Amino acid sequence: MEDAATRTEIVDIVVIGAGVSGVGAACYLARAFPGKKQLLLEGRAGVGGTWDLFRYPGIRSDSDVNTYGYEFKPWLHETTIADGHLIREYLRETVDEFGLAERLRLGHEVLSADWSSEEARWSLQVRATGEDGTARLLTIETRWVVAGTGYYRYDEGFTTHFEGRDDFGGDIVHPQHWPEDYDYSGKKVVVIGSGATAVTLIPSLVSGPDAAAHVTMLQRTPTYIMSLPRVDGIATVLTKLFGVDRGYALTRWKNIWLEQTIVGALQKFPRAGRAVLRKSAKKLRPTGFDVDTHFNPPYNPWDQRLCVAPDGDFFKAISDGKASVATDRIARFAKKGIRLASGRELEADLIVTATGLNLRFFGGIRQTVDGKPVEVGDTVTYRGLLLSGVPNWAMLAGYTKSSSWTLKIGLFSRYLCDLIRHVDAQGHDLVVPVFKPGTPTEPLLDLAAGYVKRAVNQLPRQGTALPWRLLTSYSQDAKLLKGPLYDEQLQFRNRTAISRGASFEDRFRGRVPEGGSHRSPAAATGTE
Repeated sequence: MEDAATRTEIVDIVVIGAGVSGVGAACYLARAFPGKKQLLLEGRAGVGGTWDLFRYPGIRSDSDVNTYGYEFKPWLHETTIADGHLIREYLRETVDEFGLAERLRLGHEVLSADWSSEEARWSLQVRATGEDGTARLLTIETRWVVAGTGYYRYDEGFTTHFEGRDDFGGDIVHPQHWPEDYDYSGKKVVVIGSGATAVTLIPSLVSGPDAAAHVTMLQRTPTYIMSLPRVDGIATVLTKLFGVDRGYALTRWKNIWLEQTIVGALQKFPRAGRAVLRKSAKKLRPTGFDVDTHFNPPYNPWDQRLCVAPDGDFFKAISDGKASVATDRIARFAKKGIRLASGRELEADLIVTATGLNLRFFGGIRQTVDGKPVEVGDTVTYRGLLLSGVPNWAMLAGYTKSSSWTLKIGLFSRYLCDLIRHVDAQGHDLVVPVFKPGTPTEPLLDLAAGYVKRAVNQLPRQGTALPWRLLTSYSQDAKLLKGPLYDEQLQFRNRTAISRGASFEDRFRGRVPEGGSHRSPAAATGTE
């Protein structure tokens, strides 16, 4: 039931999304601006974002948590490839320890965001749902919006159309919507997919007293899978020698540069990298296993993100005979399983469609700027954080391949705090990146995964040169975001100039009447 009554609240900064991105950014902003009124809005009933949504067996990180965690809050658990419930606990602890509870609003879904240049504010329409299910509509006005909403749809995962799906006599489950307390014990399971979700699920499904009878990973294309230790022994030693805080900082430094070195080597020497990964898989596989069919992808390492098997658990499940791999195409679903293009049939009581995500930026929030709808696919990212033509709106998107997602969130958050300080100090009301029309652009994400290709036109674009190019290296981003705060691509405005009647096109394409913009000598020369 929804109460149509609305009320308006005015704040300085709104962070949307209480997942790893939003909680992290909210901590930086809270410490930087203790005098500003700030809110952290989360549409779900709990903190955690991805880690609150996904509850399939074995859900865990595929990055080491010493870099996936925040620089300001040490990761205290022994495991460095962490289970989902531990990450949820870490995020809830962060909310409590850094004073976010008082500004956190759970069950607050942002439906639309409308920018007024005359007011220099965003007006957010929010649906607030109480514990009893009653919903009411709110209006929140804010100078800044920071979108930590992730890049995929929470309400539905992607499932390919399978011929004969209705003929199958068992259960079909997508990992994004895993039923609570689902009983898979003793069942024959086929997991369709070979990405991180499948590689995580399979060892979990065959472990413990409630294990499945057998699990088959059915893949169309192989994936690189790399075994890594579940516990970082060096991190343990560093913590004992230097204490929690310094040990954690040293571990982060070690892991950041180790990962950069490994990824750089694999990308620079792909043939050698392929050989190393093949040798590793061959060493861990059972005798007689066809490595070249099942673990020899047609692309180079890091063209797509590698999957991680903590302590080789995925390979152990295969070696123990509890799991197997089939590399083939699906002809159709049948009553008792899946019929493959080769003619073989896989028996199944349960089919898990680990077939990917549906991408959607900003959680489907409808945006307008001075009454004109914002087409996200027509915008271009500035330093990977701001969007061309969209004032006072920051988006939080971390690394997707080469490093832990959260490393970029930390860099972005510090830059954003510096930018807001500059806007305040100069007496400006808004800042907006201006992208020159006709300049070449490219897709935003450098992933060849199917879920990215399907949504390429719905995502922002990136330019071919800085500051419009999205960097994928932590060291490059650190240099860029610690350099000059702004340049001629970034324009500042105040309401005085806007009230003179300049049109939308004039305002944001550099033709504002004199006195409407600000560029210091530092911006002109590239120094600060």
